[in-house]
Amino acid sequence: MKAICVTPGRELEVRDIPTPATPAPGHVLIDMDASAINHGDKTFLRLPTAAGNPLALGQHDVWGASGAGRVVAVGAGVPEEYAGKQVAVYRSLDRSAESVGLWSERAHVPRTACLILPDHVRPRDYCGSLVNVMTAYAFLEEIVSAGHKGVIVTAGNSATGDALASLARSRNLPAIFLVRTTAARDALSRAGVEHVIVTTEGFTDTLAALSNELEATAVFDGVGGDLLSTIGPTLPMNSTIYIYGFLGAAAPVSVPSVLFMMKNLTMKRFSNFESRTVKERANLIAALKTLEGVIDDPMLMTRIGEEFSLEQIELAMAYESTDGAKAVLVA
Repeated sequence: MKAICVTPGRELEVRDIPTPATPAPGHVLIDMDASAINHGDKTFLRLPTAAGNPLALGQHDVWGASGAGRVVAVGAGVPEEYAGKQVAVYRSLDRSAESVGLWSERAHVPRTACLILPDHVRPRDYCGSLVNVMTAYAFLEEIVSAGHKGVIVTAGNSATGDALASLARSRNLPAIFLVRTTAARDALSRAGVEHVIVTTEGFTDTLAALSNELEATAVFDGVGGDLLSTIGPTLPMNSTIYIYGFLGAAAPVSVPSVLFMMKNLTMKRFSNFESRTVKERANLIAALKTLEGVIDDPMLMTRIGEEFSLEQIELAMAYESTDGAKAVLVA
């Protein structure tokens, strides 16, 4: 079968590899429909040691962490409910030396890397979703456990921002979303999101008042840089900034040290791989089951830009969009 593999020089190339035919215990075989190219696919290709390399390779050095397809065989110990079902996959949720990555015609992964999709949805529409949905779920679990009662999301109109909006709403957790444009604000408002602030001049006064009113003391920061420096002084007492993304990583974050003392601020990174949701198997299984019940929310669909064949991987990797739409590889 065709697959996109990683060379020793960290380049991608299309190869013919053996088609997996028999799933290992705890694993499933998936005929792939499509795989989205996420930001992490590019990042960890360039920086193979970052975050412990969550895209560690399995058999045949096949790349790809996010995708969707249909289960064609299940290994020993896999619940029968997976057989024949269409699934969204986030391979990094459960790493295995026996896995075959998703940028291929047929993948082989642990069943705990899969979320069963409803029969009425198109799997391609969720080929990049599970990474964002699981990140949002794990983050909300962590901040609620830490005692936070509300959240500020800096990359408010990103795919992970959409996932946080959907899941926060389902658990009645107040959330404030920061966006750069009125178009992004209007899109979220049409989706039923209540608190959206455009980061234009003077927005910090609005943010300060609203975050104190809603007790939004957790910050999911997917931007970094100048924006984080700007909102730092406006945050409520006892706020924690969870750094997840690095779109603005080239710019340093500058917050006066006196603010950390006066407001008891905390700054830390967030990694879903290190969360209790993902690290503890029982929690991961419970999370996947919970998410099966909400995954068909339109806000959780993958924003598909252009579709490419596996042979067009160079064009797909070069694809950029202005609205967060993703390049999608179609098997």
